[in-house]
Amino acid sequence: MRATASDTDELIQLAARGDESAFELLVRPHLQPGFRLAVTLLGDPTAAEDAVQEATFKAWRHLGRLRPGTAMRPWFLTVVANQCRSERRSRWWGVLRGLEHEEEVVPAPDLSDWDLQRALLGLQSKDRAALFLRFYEDLTLAEVAGVLGLSMTATRSRIHRALHRMRADLNAEVDKA
Repeated sequence: MRATASDTDELIQLAARGDESAFELLVRPHLQPGFRLAVTLLGDPTAAEDAVQEATFKAWRHLGRLRPGTAMRPWFLTVVANQCRSERRSRWWGVLRGLEHEEEVVPAPDLSDWDLQRALLGLQSKDRAALFLRFYEDLTLAEVAGVLGLSMTATRSRIHRALHRMRADLNAEVDKA
């Protein structure tokens, strides 16, 4: 059974007043998509777990800012994306990345076609995130734009260019064969 908007608004009000079980009911369905987004942006499952945990604490602290009628999923994914951006900007991220000799490649979630997976992993993290949110999480363009902090036009362009790059990589693979 899916919660209605009024149920969600009621849970938000309860959670904003400190009801932990209401907050858990609100956030639990979005933790896995948040983790997948964090892995997509950070490329490291351990860093992604930390980012989602920190994003969950931030969501708890700032739940009062969530306006009634706002969809929880894009709001929480925005908090996760912002936390990932903060992680990448932190000076420790640069230090840790500098210690690695090779960048670890994390496979995209649930992709079975190796060529598609390699083409996706060949994209920059911001392009992977846009494709992930749009096609894997099935967010609308407006929701993707909100999560990534972009305009609708920039979001449309980013998705279009990322798909174009992937197609070119896939066509090159086909030509090699």
